[in-house]
Amino acid sequence: MTIPAGWEGIFEKDEKILWQGHPDTAVHIGPRDIPRMAFGSVFAGFALFWMIGAAATGGYFWMFGLLHFTVGLLLALGPVFWGPYRRRHTWYTLTNKHAYIATDLPVFGRKLKSYPVTRDMPLELEKADIPTVYFAEEWKQRKNGSYRHKIGFENISDGLTVYGLLRDIQRNKP
Repeated sequence: MTIPAGWEGIFEKDEKILWQGHPDTAVHIGPRDIPRMAFGSVFAGFALFWMIGAAATGGYFWMFGLLHFTVGLLLALGPVFWGPYRRRHTWYTLTNKHAYIATDLPVFGRKLKSYPVTRDMPLELEKADIPTVYFAEEWKQRKNGSYRHKIGFENISDGLTVYGLLRDIQRNKP
């Protein structure tokens, strides 16, 4: 088998690409985004109100509110702009042995994560207009505890096909 350009040194000897794709880049606002967006709007609104009041007193003291206003806007508009941008810079590959997720984001850089396809991997299909196939999970730490983060090929138009491919690979594993 000839290894595709860019994959040299990554694939195992008998590894073959079964599917490649990328997530849908449309704006998707989920239930977790709504409270963050609401808080950001209130935070930015309060900062704007404070800056107007501070500017009325004269001087440049109002500029201290710019940081808070910017943070509020980022929280309020992040899901609208960051989500599609992140998805535009994400690529998925499924082989007969691994699921790969590649990203190329500013500040975070280029990353390639590999998840071995095993018989007991937690496989889940989230049916929606644009399906998501989850195949791994990791625990993330927060200040007040930890939570389970699902990993997979998110918002892919051919999610049913990919889910079927993963099930076939699992069935054929020893």
